[in-house]
Amino acid sequence: MANLVHGKPLRNISEAFKELAATVDSQTADVEVAPFSRACSLLSPLIGSLGIAFKFAEMDYTDKVNDLIEASKSIRTLPALLDRDIEANTVRNGGSHSRNLLIVKRSLDMVRILFEQMLATGGNSLRGPASKAYAQVFAPHHGWAIRMAVAAGMYAIPTKTMLLKKLNEDGEFMKQLV
Repeated sequence: MANLVHGKPLRNISEAFKELAATVDSQTADVEVAPFSRACSLLSPLIGSLGIAFKFAEMDYTDKVNDLIEASKSIRTLPALLDRDIEANTVRNGGSHSRNLLIVKRSLDMVRILFEQMLATGGNSLRGPASKAYAQVFAPHHGWAIRMAVAAGMYAIPTKTMLLKKLNEDGEFMKQLV
């Protein structure tokens, strides 16, 4: 993994996922669990910066990524991870590596959509972009109570300016991410 830039989580996320994209684009090797999970671990500060409403999401996400990091000690690639759970018939089991991978993937999708929406909508509010990202990615899989809790939490979400300040970044770098 590329050298981490202290205090610049968005830059670190960007570099880590560029490296993963190069592996995927090469089509010569499967994505390895270890670099994938390390790259995913870099998103925790970003999720945590979204405010108190996302604290549970950050903890849950971190648990899932930590499971993948632990799995990387004995499983080399993502396809091998999925194959192992398929063979054990544990794909749908809560806490299985493949189930945790699915939640991590959805979290990555939500962050991607959040940033796309931040750029598309302009303004300083994150409420609309975050609500749209949640609605597209997680809401179809959550029950009424969780959806209502998330909706209420959206009122405590920071502004774009506050988020970027927490992440020690500026808007110009953000445009490079999406």
